[in-house]
Amino acid sequence: MGELKIFNSLSNQKELFVPITKGAVSIYVCGPTVYQNVHFGNMRPVIVFDTLRRLLMALNYKVEFVSNITDVDDKIIAQAKSEKKTEAEVALYYMQRYFECTDNLNALRPSFSPLVTSSVKEMIKFIEELITKDFAYRVGNDVYFRVNKIKNYGRLSKINVDDLKVGARVEEVVAKESPLDFVLWKQTDSGVNFKSPWGKGRPGWHTECVVMISQHFNNKKIDIHGGGLDLKFPHHENELAQSQACHNHQLANYWMHNGFINIGEEKMSKSLGNVMLAKDLIAKYGGNAIRLNLLTTQYRAPLNFSKDVIESHVLEVAKMIKSLRLAAVKLQLFNYKKDKAINETFKNSFLDAMLDDLNTPNAISVVQDAIKQLNVVTRSTDFSTLSKIYNSIVYMFEILGLKYDEVVLTKAHRDLFNKWSEAKDSKDFKLADKIRDELIKLDLI
Repeated sequence: MGELKIFNSLSNQKELFVPITKGAVSIYVCGPTVYQNVHFGNMRPVIVFDTLRRLLMALNYKVEFVSNITDVDDKIIAQAKSEKKTEAEVALYYMQRYFECTDNLNALRPSFSPLVTSSVKEMIKFIEELITKDFAYRVGNDVYFRVNKIKNYGRLSKINVDDLKVGARVEEVVAKESPLDFVLWKQTDSGVNFKSPWGKGRPGWHTECVVMISQHFNNKKIDIHGGGLDLKFPHHENELAQSQACHNHQLANYWMHNGFINIGEEKMSKSLGNVMLAKDLIAKYGGNAIRLNLLTTQYRAPLNFSKDVIESHVLEVAKMIKSLRLAAVKLQLFNYKKDKAINETFKNSFLDAMLDDLNTPNAISVVQDAIKQLNVVTRSTDFSTLSKIYNSIVYMFEILGLKYDEVVLTKAHRDLFNKWSEAKDSKDFKLADKIRDELIKLDLI
């Protein structure tokens, strides 16, 4: 088994993962803005980084996993007006719907989910510090960050600031010193606003995450900062710039970005009208099939969603779980005392794939091979080998986040199997078929 390698967006290459603190890993992943039901694309970073977290836990790291909730935003304010509710009511409702989706995808809840509204005081203090250090300036009741003070601005996104055109990738505001400068605090009287030394307003989006990371991790650099590819610029670039200005470090040692989800040949987006809600897909296909679908493509590559593929994953997951259940039933019927022994070949092959920058497609291939072998051995009486293969698949399922509830035979189940065996032995085929139908309904054969 090798060592974990991660593709670092900052260096633009695969790197050996070395945590800041031995045996511990700190991760921050940008969470959703909760103003509507989340779409399918929002689930890809959830699954990617949940899988990374599970892998790290399996490698015996203590993982601190933080993912924020943006609960104040112009979109939330607009949605509150349309629903005739308060911003807090809208944010709470859609935050709950978001976590319902992540729970149904078997994603572990974050260690901590900070809310923007709970960290505004810290954001104001952070902005004041940037002003004191001359990295920010006030224009009226707005505050902007001086991008030209960051000599290597653009190093994360690999964007040359000279190539950025006013009105294209950056917002033009005449009062700003430079069109590249971004807002840290914006004046507003509409919706939720907060008092500050610059008047009533709200923090800028790019300031929110960097402050919550600093707040939770005591201004220290973290191991991994993750999110979707769309966040690399300007959001993550601006986070890095602010951290460099205020704390003199790049915020995270490793920056990870997952690719987009495409519908056909087009990126899924609201502007194109091809958005699919996560809750609808989960309800239709199930959490396991959705999760498998998101993991069969390596996380950095674009994922092409199609109905035919997801339906094939529904069938594939069902077959995998059926194989596990049949193996578990066989071991229990023959009273084999199952231990924790594992098939090291499958385990090591699986880990080799996962350690290679989360190569989940190759890892899933190992699972599929193990399932095939499990089906063969289930028909034998080699219970030791059966148990080891079974344990290895359960182990791999756990890291991939595929949900499997192990079947436990009750006395009633065992009695039913005994009666079925007796009916077959006595050639009472009518009774045997009736009992067999009962066992099928119970999903035991």
